[in-house]
Amino acid sequence: MRGSLSALVLCSALTCPFEVAQAACSCEWICIESTDGDAQGKLLASNKSPVPLTFSVQFDSRKYLVDGPAQITRTLPAGHSLVLPVTERSDAPKQNRRSLQCQWTIGNMDATHDEELVYMLPYASGRSYRVLQGFGSRFSHTGIEQFAVDFKMNEGTPVHAARSGIVARIEESNSRGCWSSECAGEANYIVILHDDETTGEYYHLQHNGAQVEAGDRVSAGQLIGLSGNTGHSALPHLHFGVYRAIDRGKEQSIPFRFLSADGIVDKPRRGGMYVAVEPRGPDGRAGDDRPSSTGY
Repeated sequence: MRGSLSALVLCSALTCPFEVAQAACSCEWICIESTDGDAQGKLLASNKSPVPLTFSVQFDSRKYLVDGPAQITRTLPAGHSLVLPVTERSDAPKQNRRSLQCQWTIGNMDATHDEELVYMLPYASGRSYRVLQGFGSRFSHTGIEQFAVDFKMNEGTPVHAARSGIVARIEESNSRGCWSSECAGEANYIVILHDDETTGEYYHLQHNGAQVEAGDRVSAGQLIGLSGNTGHSALPHLHFGVYRAIDRGKEQSIPFRFLSADGIVDKPRRGGMYVAVEPRGPDGRAGDDRPSSTGY
């Protein structure tokens, strides 16, 4: 389970209120500010991070004239900016007249994932851990979490990268886990950006359990963290999924395949035990003996 059963995105996205009259960046990731020059009166969205971000901004029609829907969703590459098709109304109420809200998440909403890719199991070679929830488990793996997997793991179990990529975000400061919704935002996690701009996400990690740093390039099979029981969690386990960014700071899980000692696992099932194998090929790739189907 990732985050909260009732508010899963709380672990993976931010909601950032902005006062653009001050032209200040309220977040280190996405900044919304007023523009000057030819685009005066418009709003500029800037990605201040080193990774692609997908963001949504909602506008109040009483305060803004929007050329299109009242919500704008876009993907911005790292370091890029975009003038938004919105203008402040001259007759807008002065009180909070420039306040707006932005939700964002890591990755590209137009990312194309190769369904023939094969991922490593997210733990050490030769080991196996029972699947608590597989694809479509009714307890919490529905909707945006349909294609996620929960593995029963004792706290402190080594967690390994299922696919290579760049470490995009780490949270490891939390130490509490419980089955109350108040723990929903207290999960520790590692988000790895894949080369196709999907993400691999590892949740409920141990306090100070990250074994990598943001910006590191990791290979499939590499040790990245230690499992735990933080956030909205009933028992120690690892939540893993592959995600594509969508709107309002959310992500949609997408189907993927694991490589195990017994072959390729197309649909991890509840109660299953799958033995991890060593990565194949250069750069710690997974694979099924077909170069076009390697998870890198």
